[in-house]
Amino acid sequence: MNDDADRLDRDRRHFLTIATAVTGLAGAGVAAIPFLSSLKPSARAQALGAPVEVPVGSMQPGEMVRVLWRGKLVFVLRRSEDMLDRLPDVVDQLRDPNSEVVEQQPQYAANGFRSVRPEFLVVEGSCTHLGCAPIQDFEVRPSENWEGGFFCPCHGSKFDLAGRVFKGVPAPTNLRVPPHRFVSDDLILIGQDTGAA
Repeated sequence: MNDDADRLDRDRRHFLTIATAVTGLAGAGVAAIPFLSSLKPSARAQALGAPVEVPVGSMQPGEMVRVLWRGKLVFVLRRSEDMLDRLPDVVDQLRDPNSEVVEQQPQYAANGFRSVRPEFLVVEGSCTHLGCAPIQDFEVRPSENWEGGFFCPCHGSKFDLAGRVFKGVPAPTNLRVPPHRFVSDDLILIGQDTGAA
């Protein structure tokens, strides 16, 4: 009978040890959640520097969306075939048609389209004159010799559909192209260009 009581006592202690360990681990896990959550960047920190995802799969040709990245306005324009066809028509009117000011765009965007993929333009929406926000003006007006692009109403700077600056306006350089890459065919990541395709 003494052996049965000892075995029962051992089993009870073993059960209590396991129950205490499981409860302690569960408590430690629950206590760790706020600590681990505090390691995640805040929304403010993300807005100040984290990359921004832009879904572009449902964008129609000629449509533009605006997003904020690092406190800067960024334009993402899905250019139509007509818009792409008009880009060569204004080359002789541009100050830097070949994007030779290397600080204005990453190497992969130093081309006639100023983009990773011709269809999509990604530029900072800040005039390089005094930082005003240019407005989209995609309407073609042959009588004004305007093939569409961006216009800064503050001081009259004009940019074509690739963000290249026209001659004779206050803005000295093209609109900046931020680092970006395609994560998939319908998702652009602005602020990170590792693996640009």
